[in-house]
Amino acid sequence: MLDLRGYGPSLMEGALVTIQLAFMSLALALTLGLLGATAKLSGSRVMRYGATAYTTVIRGVPDLVMMLLLFYGGQVTINALSDYLYDAHNIDFFYQFNPFISGVLTIGLIFGAYMTETFRGAFLAVDKGQIEAARAYGFTRWHAFRRVMLPQMLRHALPGLGNNWQVLLKTTALVSIIGLTDMVRIAEQAAKSERAPFLFFIPVALVYLALTAGSELFIRWLDKRANAGVAREG
Repeated sequence: MLDLRGYGPSLMEGALVTIQLAFMSLALALTLGLLGATAKLSGSRVMRYGATAYTTVIRGVPDLVMMLLLFYGGQVTINALSDYLYDAHNIDFFYQFNPFISGVLTIGLIFGAYMTETFRGAFLAVDKGQIEAARAYGFTRWHAFRRVMLPQMLRHALPGLGNNWQVLLKTTALVSIIGLTDMVRIAEQAAKSERAPFLFFIPVALVYLALTAGSELFIRWLDKRANAGVAREG
């Protein structure tokens, strides 16, 4: 392990925080994406309008603004609610926003909007006739979705999911703004203290590069697995 003037171990710990943040944000984004896509394709006008409003607002607001708004605005809202509950009902309640949780929620919300469009396009790419055939053979809605729709939908969604994941991974660097001790924040503090920005930010850049390169290889492997036995055009 590189010592980096004593900051090496701290940077490694920060890298682990970054990885945890990325995967937890991905889990939330995938969940929101599936829910959003389902809402957009549902027969309910309220659900369609709600999902459309969600994707429009989230994709139209810069990521950094959304993160600051949720972290600082959310804390102000919680404080106001706490004061109201104590004054009106004598309920002592308080919650301190955690930078890690705030980062997961913000990044998950942001990329949930992009995942929504990815999943929606993938659902629409699956031939409806196959679902009708599955139902005709006696499949329940759930079995038709799990055995017919889901595998084919994932095959169409993988390229978009891979791109979203790569961008999400790099977006985790923004969380250092709200005080999370990830590797970017540690590198920033070390660079200011030692007056050696290249010494600390180049290793951080290399870690991100390694993560994105490894992700690219894994996504290609998944794509080959998903498209096994499927004839490609051209």
